[in-house]
Amino acid sequence: MLELHLLRHAKSSWQDASLDDFARPLAPRGEAAAPRMGAYMAAHGIKPQMILCSAANRTRQTLALILPHLPGNPTVEFEDGLYLATAAGLLARIRKVRARTTSLMLVGHDPGMHGLAVELAGRGEAADLARLAHKFPTAALAVISFGASQWSKIEPKAGKLESFMFPRLLD
Repeated sequence: MLELHLLRHAKSSWQDASLDDFARPLAPRGEAAAPRMGAYMAAHGIKPQMILCSAANRTRQTLALILPHLPGNPTVEFEDGLYLATAAGLLARIRKVRARTTSLMLVGHDPGMHGLAVELAGRGEAADLARLAHKFPTAALAVISFGASQWSKIEPKAGKLESFMFPRLLD
């Protein structure tokens, strides 16, 4: 069984208009939300073996605030190609992950993360599926499991949405 964790970066700041999009940092709200999501992950036994993270500043900062909460020592790779990647691009990257990795986390951006989650989640709790279909908020986490034994074999709608959580639901 494979488990995929899709994490959207936390709320970013638009305060400095001179920064390009790639360099934008987290907003104070994002700096507060990311560790809360990290604590949620720890409490729910989420422990990815590998983390693929967009190289953008806001995704790196989100991961830095979550990582201390995650057990184990996951392999972390920062990839420029994940920055604003489409759902199809993200799926293509996931399919290249080696088979011995059974728990994978992607830290990325919308709309690609939302599109990918909706594309892969074919079943799950009705309330979670409805929330997911509506929106993928900042710092949201979708956990999707697959019966496949290799990432190269995962297909649209073949996953089960195990959970969909975001900071506002933790209040």
